[in-house]
Amino acid sequence: MAQLPPSPVRDRADDSLFSLIGDLPELVRNLVVAEVNAAKKWAIAAAKDAGFGTGWMIVALFFVFWAIPAFLAFVIALLSLWLPVWASALIVFGVGLVLAAVFALLGLLRFKHLAKSENPARAVQTDVAIVKEVADEF
Repeated sequence: MAQLPPSPVRDRADDSLFSLIGDLPELVRNLVVAEVNAAKKWAIAAAKDAGFGTGWMIVALFFVFWAIPAFLAFVIALLSLWLPVWASALIVFGVGLVLAAVFALLGLLRFKHLAKSENPARAVQTDVAIVKEVADEF
């Protein structure tokens, strides 16, 4: 039967108090490094969400910018066959605003998703507060 490699986690049940205290700086360093790496990953994900949100906002602005002249020229002429010209123009304008609102809502939802994601910097602040509290007791 094949043997499994030894576990990277050491059993510390039999270690002395001084040995555990001596290992504390390394453990704190490892914790801080892990928290910083988590913060980097969070920042990358936040930048990605912000980029997507910005992209949706640009799409919304594109439709706001081009909806009025492009649709007014074509659809107003088409609708004016059945409706007065002013009613045709109002309908086309409303459709352009609805499209802009839909894409702006998509961008806003992406930005809200960005705000809801967990910030690892808070975990670092909590760890620092705990270490300071323990240090003050000694």
